[in-house]
Amino acid sequence: MDSRSVSNFELKAINAWDKRNFRRGIKSLFLEYCSNSTVHGVKYFGCKRRTLFEKIWWIATFLLSVYGCSRLIQNIYRKWDQTPVIVSFAEKSTPVWQIPFPAVTICPETKALSQYINFTEVYSQINETYRAEMDDETFDRIRALAQVCDSHILRDVPLNQTTDPNVVDWLRNVSMPLEKALFFCRWRRTPGLCTDHFTETITNEGICFTFNSLSAGEMLRVDKLHSDYEYISEKRQAPLWSLENGYSENTDMDTYPERVLGAGARAGLYILLNLYKHDTDFICRGPVQGFKILLHPSSEFPQVSKQYYRVPLHQEVIISVKPQMITTSDGLRDYTPEGRQCFFNHERYLRFFKVYTQQNCEMECNTNYTLHKCGCVKFSMMRDNLTDVCGASMIDCYNEAEDELLEEDVKYMVNKTRNFRARCNCLPACTSIQYDAEISQADLDWKSLFAAYRTPLDDEPGAQFARLTIYFKEAQFITSKRSELYGLTDFLANCGGLLGLFMGVSLLSLAELFYFCSIRPFTILRMLRVKRRESNAIFPPPIVEVKAKEF
Repeated sequence: MDSRSVSNFELKAINAWDKRNFRRGIKSLFLEYCSNSTVHGVKYFGCKRRTLFEKIWWIATFLLSVYGCSRLIQNIYRKWDQTPVIVSFAEKSTPVWQIPFPAVTICPETKALSQYINFTEVYSQINETYRAEMDDETFDRIRALAQVCDSHILRDVPLNQTTDPNVVDWLRNVSMPLEKALFFCRWRRTPGLCTDHFTETITNEGICFTFNSLSAGEMLRVDKLHSDYEYISEKRQAPLWSLENGYSENTDMDTYPERVLGAGARAGLYILLNLYKHDTDFICRGPVQGFKILLHPSSEFPQVSKQYYRVPLHQEVIISVKPQMITTSDGLRDYTPEGRQCFFNHERYLRFFKVYTQQNCEMECNTNYTLHKCGCVKFSMMRDNLTDVCGASMIDCYNEAEDELLEEDVKYMVNKTRNFRARCNCLPACTSIQYDAEISQADLDWKSLFAAYRTPLDDEPGAQFARLTIYFKEAQFITSKRSELYGLTDFLANCGGLLGLFMGVSLLSLAELFYFCSIRPFTILRMLRVKRRESNAIFPPPIVEVKAKEF
């Protein structure tokens, strides 16, 4: 082997390993790395021309740089791991025709027609003579109404009914029909019967009427539900729309769920509401008579008692809707639901709902907790054939269960394993729509209006009207979007910047370190074997140590 064809460091390395001294070989390899490394400061570690103080100073400076760089990389990793998602405004505004018009659920405050039961009269009889003079049918009706009236009304009356499988039948029997409560409708400037647009829905407020909701077969797992009654009587299908994907391309305007082309009252929904004066009852629902209104997504089951707007009698209420929509970028699909803080529809299975939304999940959670605490559920809650419907004597139980469930997050803040609400894991849906509203209100002099048109109301004696108009405030709105705050590329770029700032390290510097730890020792050993073969070719070989100049 020609010694002139190799460098001084290679000669020193070969001689060090040739003496079969492992420690000297490692030291030689380390000195070679220090002399050739591109990492800042490392070349001063093995330089013999530096004093011991200089070497110690450089080693201490290098270690401080490594420590500072490691701490900052640790902070970046924690941020990447714990908060990888940011919610920001989308690049473009969204036209209102790309989303459904809000589903509208209307619940009359009059829960029973006087021709079937006069709640005020019966209530006075209960306080005086109670059960002795009351027939069974009236008593069954009063117990059913107790579940939709104010909860404190019959609290002190022993109703003696833990389960009531017929409560919905009784409520349907006494409630105001749709065609009477919704007197006239106009949708997108086209007048028509309200029965063409609204259908009956069983809610926690009793029998209500809903516009633009998905059908039971598309929202609910009908095969898992009982067969006693339908929660949603809507039959129209929505094959060209889904919450996550929106409307299909080339979908015409007559698709379902309904949508509008623009903003303004002319493109919205107009309803003339009606309650009869002789049916008005101030004990069951209190002094405010009229209707409760809930705006909700078409894929969400209405829970009217949680949030609603009021439409009092003899008033006109105008609701100007502002949609709030949040979408999620495709780049977040590989993240865990906990990391992105939302569920795609296929990721979270609900027992009774086909469509995952946070409200649907919380309703199912409330149902499970009520069943666990009371042994039955409220008539408006989803259930199977083996679950009982709570009777009138269980009203306090299921109301207390709902309140207790809301306290779980605070009560078990430290020990999450005991938190029933946390175990439900009701994160928001990755695509969600909410409908915020601005409301204006004015007196409605409907008597003067009918008089001016010379329209008698002989066919509707005792009618009391209210008017409701709902429309989008603007033709376009700003959508929010979940996207990556720190992706893998951003994390590596930040780490590379810190390594470059503190130590001048690049990807090739890491490759260099790997080279000296793996490939380089084998190369030296191979050169050593070549040298020994050349030495053994001449016998007896002169033992000459090749010395290199000191660095």
